[in-house]
Amino acid sequence: MKVLADPLRARIVTLLAGEALCTCHLVEETGAKQTNISNHLRALREAGLVETEPCGRFTYYRLRPDALDALAAFLGELADAARAARAGDRKRPCT
Repeated sequence: MKVLADPLRARIVTLLAGEALCTCHLVEETGAKQTNISNHLRALREAGLVETEPCGRFTYYRLRPDALDALAAFLGELADAARAARAGDRKRPCT
């Protein structure tokens, strides 16, 4: 989740949700510098959210839907736990 907290990374992920893009496309779409985009793509790749596809001298990036599904499931479980805690008015007593 931390990797998606950065606004530019969130924008990159949003763009990659629609299609596979190379760095030059992401630079054009975001206005960020190529080195900045590359660093964010590396962080997304290391987090397992993005995969690469070589295409000639370019590398295309695409989202890994399974990783996003796992993240969504985790967030759903947290929401369910929070609802249960709220409904049962659970709170730890102070000592």
